[in-house]
Amino acid sequence: MEQSLDEIKWKLNKYGQMHLLNGYEKLPENKQKELLSEIQGIDFDLIDSLYKKTKKGNDLSNDKIEPIEYVDKLKLNGYYKDLENIGKKAILEGKLAAVTMAGGQGTRLGHTGPKGTFDIGLDSHKSLFELLSDYLREEGKKYGIVIPWFIMTSKENNDETVEYFAKNKYFGYEKDKTIFFFEQGELPMVDTEGRILIGEDGLVKQAANGHGGIFEALVKNKMTDKMKELGIEWVFIGGVDNCLVKMVDPILMGIAIEKNVSAAGKSIVKANPQEKVGVFCKRNGKPYVIEYSEISQEMAERRDVNGELVYGESHILCNLFNISAIERMGKTPLPYHSAFKKATYIDKDGNKVVPTSPNAYKFEAFLFDAFGELDDMAILRVKREEEFAPVKNATGVDSPETARELYKKFYNV
Repeated sequence: MEQSLDEIKWKLNKYGQMHLLNGYEKLPENKQKELLSEIQGIDFDLIDSLYKKTKKGNDLSNDKIEPIEYVDKLKLNGYYKDLENIGKKAILEGKLAAVTMAGGQGTRLGHTGPKGTFDIGLDSHKSLFELLSDYLREEGKKYGIVIPWFIMTSKENNDETVEYFAKNKYFGYEKDKTIFFFEQGELPMVDTEGRILIGEDGLVKQAANGHGGIFEALVKNKMTDKMKELGIEWVFIGGVDNCLVKMVDPILMGIAIEKNVSAAGKSIVKANPQEKVGVFCKRNGKPYVIEYSEISQEMAERRDVNGELVYGESHILCNLFNISAIERMGKTPLPYHSAFKKATYIDKDGNKVVPTSPNAYKFEAFLFDAFGELDDMAILRVKREEEFAPVKNATGVDSPETARELYKKFYNV
């Protein structure tokens, strides 16, 4: 129900957020309505509790952390063919869909558009989106089917993303028939005092709610309904920035079906005990990913009798879920984590603030926090150089240069 301006002011005063209306009178009428609508949509109790959590760490001291079982794809031997046949049958029957999480911008790469439109520097000058579409189309041809592709955008980049695909004739896909776009959720950003920020446009400054928002976004945007209409039972979810992501993997599909679990994830061996990656484990008997900031040095360096890291299965954001698990996990939001970021905003006096260092918190959910809702999941260890070439940094590790070389070597181009 729409609230009056007086009711909104009462609520803002209650939560110490009256500054949100400081520039209200100067906004055009359409922007005033938009601002009031945004304010009405804010869960102030949630934002307040998330801000208070920024002062606390994630305490695992009372939890039982154990290694998780995994299967090495390179050591399946005769078992490989059995799993492959199980997976291929499900794919041939049209039970697989691919979801690409593409809500980010390419700002860290010096790119002004959606990250998926970034050119990693191949001779073909194909964007990340085009590289992924090439892969999906080729895999579909192998099976004589079209694998439906669902792309999660954000409010920030949705229009640009859809326009980019339209200009490129959806790379051979059909909009709303074999390719679908949907937006992830957002949450307001707050400063170090817990005040919600106002952006340069005079509206609430919001940020995408992290890759953990994928389940809620799929359900809220009725993408799961669309999948069921298409006969989909299994959904691969991966990020747009991994140009070697293997979204169609009969072994991953086969192992999930054969083990009768509702999810499966891919892992790669940690490069070294100090590599800053989350690793698969069990937390109180449930699947979990422990962040590098949460793991002790002793745990990080512990090795088994074969000399392998006990906690060495890196989570690479390549996961397969049964659609029933997605629907279950999408009904309630996952817990949020805070990230300290640089944010340009308009202060209470109407001045533009351009920071030189982090000055605000954004709140995001992590996809792997949903694993705790699962009884179990299958973990498939794969080769880094065959399946993981992320583009995250402008230079150095996980940069366009490293991704480009891995891509060229794998595809021999």
